[in-house]
Amino acid sequence: PQSAGKVTTVRSGVALHTFEPLWSENGRHIREEMRRELNLEGRKVILFVGRLSKVKGPHLLLQAIPEVVNKHPDAVLVFVGSKWFGDNAVNKYVKFLYTLAALYPEHVRFIKFVKPSDIHKLYTMSDVFVCTSQWQEPLARVHYEAMAAGLPIITTNRGGNSEVIEEGDNGYVIDDYTNPDAYAEKINVLLDDGPLREQMGRKGRKYAEKHNGWESVAQNLLVLYEGASAGKGGRQ
Repeated sequence: PQSAGKVTTVRSGVALHTFEPLWSENGRHIREEMRRELNLEGRKVILFVGRLSKVKGPHLLLQAIPEVVNKHPDAVLVFVGSKWFGDNAVNKYVKFLYTLAALYPEHVRFIKFVKPSDIHKLYTMSDVFVCTSQWQEPLARVHYEAMAAGLPIITTNRGGNSEVIEEGDNGYVIDDYTNPDAYAEKINVLLDDGPLREQMGRKGRKYAEKHNGWESVAQNLLVLYEGASAGKGGRQ
């Protein structure tokens, strides 16, 4: 704690030009193309991107599904990811997820590992992004990506995840993060209200443009480097 004054946080970034917000012309085209390809036309898409591991909490989203589809029978939960980066092998936990999902075959879709160069399309085709991380996450990169794509975010009050969320402005933070009903409640709020989703998504995109473009990240690092050099009498 006595060193707090020496520390400045510089967060990671995202290629803003790659992630198309769904209200842009190209974004609408990507959205229609991906939904047609995945047979998700006319559905309300809830997106999870991340490792399929217990610490990431995807089982909680599956347990939230009954409450969501009771109110939104056109909702579908799309999981993008595998048990480890690029490893689509099925372990015990992934089998558990598949077993839970089998109860709701019309409302759950698993898409395995997707290359970083293609992931932006899956954000653009979605309506809501949810991060259910249960561990003290440093700050999951998926938050930057979701905001860049213009998605409202629901995330957990774990680690640094909440640092990029302005509550009720660009997303919601779940304090009761082990409770599936807490996720269902916020998902239903967003699925109820298309204009609210777009409003929050636009604010998220603005946040990403201001703070998370690589130029901004680089500038923040340069400012710190120059300050540190000046503090040493100009020595590098």
